[in-house]
Amino acid sequence: MESIVLTKQQARKIILNAAGLAHKAQFGLGIEAVYRVIDHLGFVQLDTNYVVERAHHHVMAARIPDYQTEWLANLCEDGRIFEYVTSDAGYLPMYDFRYSLPVKKAFETQRKPLTKPEINLMKQILDRVEREGPLMVGDFDNDRQEASSGWWDWRPAKVALERLYLDGNLMISRTKSFHKVYDLPLNLVPQDTDLSMPAIEEYARFVICRTLGALGIASAKEMAWRARHVKGNLVKKELEKMAQTGEVKLVFVDDLKGPLYMLPNQETNIELSNEVFILSPFDILNVFRHRLKDFFNFDYQIECFVPAPKRKYGYFSLPVLAGDVFIARMDAKADRKQKVLIVHNIHFEPIDPDQVIIEKFIEALKAFVQFNQCRDIIFKRSNNENYLELISKSF
Repeated sequence: MESIVLTKQQARKIILNAAGLAHKAQFGLGIEAVYRVIDHLGFVQLDTNYVVERAHHHVMAARIPDYQTEWLANLCEDGRIFEYVTSDAGYLPMYDFRYSLPVKKAFETQRKPLTKPEINLMKQILDRVEREGPLMVGDFDNDRQEASSGWWDWRPAKVALERLYLDGNLMISRTKSFHKVYDLPLNLVPQDTDLSMPAIEEYARFVICRTLGALGIASAKEMAWRARHVKGNLVKKELEKMAQTGEVKLVFVDDLKGPLYMLPNQETNIELSNEVFILSPFDILNVFRHRLKDFFNFDYQIECFVPAPKRKYGYFSLPVLAGDVFIARMDAKADRKQKVLIVHNIHFEPIDPDQVIIEKFIEALKAFVQFNQCRDIIFKRSNNENYLELISKSF
């Protein structure tokens, strides 16, 4: 069983390189760079929160300086990527399509039994899409029997559409305003796509390799998370086999509880550019909060799910990374009508960034203003008035 011992600093470099954050434009420029990011990570999480530009676009803009938000839709239209679920909803490369089949089967077979009216409604909706073509939830009559009880209280037609999507009977594309359009897979999946169901062992190995490729170093629990919707997945069992045969390598990192793993061909001699990145809370680097604490000594939580009186940093604070150190978190909101990025709070971590890092942070802020289709920026407060004054003077 092959193993390697790493310092935390070495581990951080591997993790950042795997995430595509070792230096600017690590995947190049243009629409092909967007495809390379998805091809490398295997999955880019999608999120609908629109306080600043949506997470999937934010992930791309952090890595691709000339990113245009229409490029994801273009790649979907070209049949090179598709939207579906791994651990969460996101964009995946089309050649991985067959590995979405076990997830679809799991959604279909692991849910509680449906009632006859629910089954009939799904059949009726599928029949309409087959006859009429792509449809949105608004194309169906309001079939709610009782008043809505809250945000997630979907009406029956919406529930049926989502079940058909999760089961794989329908797929999703998006309008320019990001509304879902439900269509038949036949119309969205290229004809030469492999549609064969992978064996459960093959699916587990796929998940392991994909997760390690994106995270660089990972635990069995983190790999299993990517397959969390498939109950009885063999990720942990196949991981043990792969460790025995040398297909994955055991990793020991200073002061961290193991076992941890990485791919045997993982590059370890990595130089960082020490650029500053303003990141989405849903970036692959930030999804596992315990990893931020373990490897980066950064205690982070997205507070949009925290009651307002208990928030420490703000509703939607964005981690700010410089090299391999998180220097701040920034709570921002794009006022699109006024074209102003409002920075409610920049909370600096207890470190001392030098002048070069502050200048790079200013560059990243200017790019972030443009990315959010704003012209101006307003700063409200910070825990470090000296840094805030330095930054404010540059705008």
